[in-house]
Amino acid sequence: MHAAPPASALDLGCGIGAVLMLVAWRFPSLCAVGVEAEAVSVDLARRSLAWNGAARRCAVVHGDLRDPAVLPAAARFDLVSGTPPYLPPGTATPSRGVQRGPAHLEYRGGIEAYCVAAARWLGPGGRFVTCAAASQVTRVEGAARAAGLAIARRRDVIPRAGKPALFSVYAMRAGRGAEPALDPPLVVRDAAGQRTPAFRALRQAMGMP
Repeated sequence: MHAAPPASALDLGCGIGAVLMLVAWRFPSLCAVGVEAEAVSVDLARRSLAWNGAARRCAVVHGDLRDPAVLPAAARFDLVSGTPPYLPPGTATPSRGVQRGPAHLEYRGGIEAYCVAAARWLGPGGRFVTCAAASQVTRVEGAARAAGLAIARRRDVIPRAGKPALFSVYAMRAGRGAEPALDPPLVVRDAAGQRTPAFRALRQAMGMP
């Protein structure tokens, strides 16, 4: 039996709102909120939501996801998502793009900060879905434990058949649990460079041509 569709969602570090719109399309009765610290991205996200007719169900809050006061104290969500930056400051050359630097460098925290924020705003039975570089499994596991979360599932994403995994997607819940279920890897392109049936099916499920 499938779980009931989420009625509410929160996207941490929502950027220009792409995930908000995808989730809103996938779940037509859902209301979603994004939290974003970069003013330029907040403005673009709000304009995109309005242009795509999603502003009635989706909102973007300008603020830092590490700040508990950025959302009402009683706010809770069935689904929390987030794509943390993955490079500590000083380990890479920052992009000159206003939005690109914070998307890659952990100026406001990495997976640890995202797990803490997700645990704060997860509702009963809620799930936190996030991703991280495939090489950071141990770090993600530690971040989840420290925030009081358990990894329920993990799926590695392989960019092309024969190559190593590029990143991993995690589904977490509050509390402690057994070892996470490892789903079969998602291979994006086959050896010839063509999109695999699994990846095409995923795009179709998310409303992408």
